[in-house]
Amino acid sequence: MKNRITYFLIIGLLGILVSCGIAKSKKHLPDISNYNTAKPVVTKLSDSSFISGINSFSKNKQGLWELYVEGDPLEIGLTTGALTDSLLQKQQRIFFSKITDIVPSKFQQKMLRHFLSWFNRKLYLNVPEEYQTEIYGVSQYTSTEFDNIAPQYQRGLYLHAAHDIGHALQDLALVGCSSFAAWNEKSEDANLILGRNFDFYVNDAFAENKIIAFVKPKQGYNFMMVTWPGMIGTVSGMNQQGLTVTINASKSKIPLIAKTPISILTREILQHAQNIDEAIAIAKKRKVFVSESIMVGSAQDNKAVLIEVSPKKIDVYDMPNTSQLICSNHFQGEAFKDDKRNLAQIADSHSEYRFERMQELLSENKKINPQIASEILRDKNGLNNLPLGYGNEKALNQLMAHHGVIFKPKEKLVWVSANPYQLGEFVCYNLDSVFNDKKSNAKISFEQEKFNIAKDPFIKTEAFQNYKKFKTEDHKMDLYLKKEETISSEFIENYQSLNPDYWVVYYKTGLYFYQKKEFHQAQVNFEKALTKEITTAPEKAEIEKYLKKLKRKLQ
Repeated sequence: MKNRITYFLIIGLLGILVSCGIAKSKKHLPDISNYNTAKPVVTKLSDSSFISGINSFSKNKQGLWELYVEGDPLEIGLTTGALTDSLLQKQQRIFFSKITDIVPSKFQQKMLRHFLSWFNRKLYLNVPEEYQTEIYGVSQYTSTEFDNIAPQYQRGLYLHAAHDIGHALQDLALVGCSSFAAWNEKSEDANLILGRNFDFYVNDAFAENKIIAFVKPKQGYNFMMVTWPGMIGTVSGMNQQGLTVTINASKSKIPLIAKTPISILTREILQHAQNIDEAIAIAKKRKVFVSESIMVGSAQDNKAVLIEVSPKKIDVYDMPNTSQLICSNHFQGEAFKDDKRNLAQIADSHSEYRFERMQELLSENKKINPQIASEILRDKNGLNNLPLGYGNEKALNQLMAHHGVIFKPKEKLVWVSANPYQLGEFVCYNLDSVFNDKKSNAKISFEQEKFNIAKDPFIKTEAFQNYKKFKTEDHKMDLYLKKEETISSEFIENYQSLNPDYWVVYYKTGLYFYQKKEFHQAQVNFEKALTKEITTAPEKAEIEKYLKKLKRKLQ
């Protein structure tokens, strides 16, 4: 459920606040004595277009922000911060405002801070100096309104571990990401193609300002990544050598101390590896503190593998004698074959279900091309095309994705979805064109418009309009349940009609009638919920538990 995901993120953020306080006392800063520390001059061309020397930041017609930046780590950080200034401050405001929204009790916040106070005490020792320096540069442009929490640099550093901290402490997968790769006979032109949904959801405001960052570092390979203001780590990206990285969370054990954040590890792979062997070598030299599957695609190798990492083990899953690879949120390699947490993840979560749906769709589509890849990423049905209800986390398209992305590494092509979710136009970029043509601060067209993939027709349907209304009504339903208020029959009828195939509308209605001691109506709705595809085994067990209670009460 999305509110669990948000709460999970906030647990991480609370840890960040404490850790920042510890870091503040240590006064650790990266060594920038050998860098030019002059702040860049930014020229504002319009409300959505900015330049600084050869660097630029502008919004395209699809609403995606395109960032081009080059230089040493401090130059990249300072220039990124200067160009994205207003969005950067807005994004941090979105993050930190969630703390009081989800955990309003000052006492609970204090207890959580004490519990987490030791967690990130040595995180900076596990972040390479070049990325500490870049984060420092960006942090000089973050808002000062949170200085009472921690200094700008420490805030920026620890925000990069929010995913990992929350992931570890909640023992949940952060999101329900899905990814796949195809090559040789499974690809239309035999060249590697990859697709992924990054189902990271804070709220709708968080996803408004997606950034497609094109980075030309002084050391390493030129690369692009899909990100958001303030984030220098990588969740989805490709470099100019045709190497791609994407991440999928898996089941984690609670560690004793923070190590290298996953997004920093994947950024290092993206910037410094040109093939699968080099990516594996980088992964092996870093210690992480959560479990994660890193899908690495390589134009040089014309294939993809999964680097499966946990705090204690690392494995490389390389399917022999096949030309496709699928990844959801559980491990597949031998090293984790009998791991109890991984087995529990397969049994209890929606990971295996999405995995099987991807298998089904890849089997139906004998040869994958970008258009077919986008259709798979946008798929809203369950196994055998079963209607799941919109927003069900068993779907590949959960209608919550921060972005969908498609890579063609050999051709250096990448498609990134515009809002909403991955339903908007998939905008195509050619990395060779971007980095070879960018020789001045003159505005160039990054977009390869003729290769764009059209919006999902679903956007224009009544069903999508109803889903947007459902999200509003579902929030109201949660408030009614929390306050134990009386709900009109008209509200319930409308609420269920907006998303009739989604088990949640019957489950929450059942909860309402159970609160009101209208046990027969509660039973009817709980039984109706069980006729739908329920997201996880624990949620199904909870409904069955309520029905057992009702059976006793109705006797």
